[in-house]
Amino acid sequence: MASGKGGTGKTTIVTNLARALALAGKIPVQVLDCDVEEPNAHLFLKPVFHEEEEVTLPVPEVDNNRCTGCGRCSEVCAFHALAVAGGKVITFPEMCHGCGGCTIACPAGAISEKPHRIGVVARGQAGRIDFAHGKIDVGVPLAPPVIRVVKKLAFKERLTLIDAPPGTSCPVVAAVKDSDFCLLVTEPTPFGLNDLRLAVGMVRELGVPFAVVINRSTLGDLRVERYCQREGIPILLKIPFDKGYAATYARGDCLVEEYPEWVTPFIGLWQEIERLVSQRARAAGN
Repeated sequence: MASGKGGTGKTTIVTNLARALALAGKIPVQVLDCDVEEPNAHLFLKPVFHEEEEVTLPVPEVDNNRCTGCGRCSEVCAFHALAVAGGKVITFPEMCHGCGGCTIACPAGAISEKPHRIGVVARGQAGRIDFAHGKIDVGVPLAPPVIRVVKKLAFKERLTLIDAPPGTSCPVVAAVKDSDFCLLVTEPTPFGLNDLRLAVGMVRELGVPFAVVINRSTLGDLRVERYCQREGIPILLKIPFDKGYAATYARGDCLVEEYPEWVTPFIGLWQEIERLVSQRARAAGN
């Protein structure tokens, strides 16, 4: 589940789809919250966490007794995580991407690597739903490495629902890449349409099949629907604006639990995604 902008309701769709499938006892479900800067799916699913691990990156450590101050390490670093001043190497771990280039390039063999913490990943259980999320540490600019660790927790034998970060930058690409299907969540406003176009461009570039869900569909106008029609993009679900629904979200509760009539539409959403994925697989096979 992705969106071109924040606040469209992708976490709402993820958590309600997971709850609906769990309530119906259809298939084993797993939720991975990859919005590692602002994870909040746990506020709706309320998992009991039982496991946590640190996420680290290998950053350079310089042996000053062997370093000649040649500056080769800073020359090869594309991220400016090393600098040479007064014949000595200064490292900036917060800027390092852990590529290891400086270690390889150092002619004196003066650079080794040490782990540098950038965040944590926690795993738990929310009833029948397996849950995991990542959190990057304050001030850390690198979300993709934490997202990749979260995605490694995916069970192949389960339906895995990924809550991606908003936008279309590197963290979103890391979350959406290699997915079987992407559901783009938007709203019927000029802002929603503008950012939906950006998100559509991203998933098309990645080659991931996709469709759209329109949240708060009775607000705004019909420009999002007309755009989807012109582009041949399926709209799989529309959720109208309702003050009762908004109050449910505000309390951190799930729509399908307070309004059981929404279980069937969310099950239908999943069945339609299954159909589209199978249709694509058959087409690729032919």
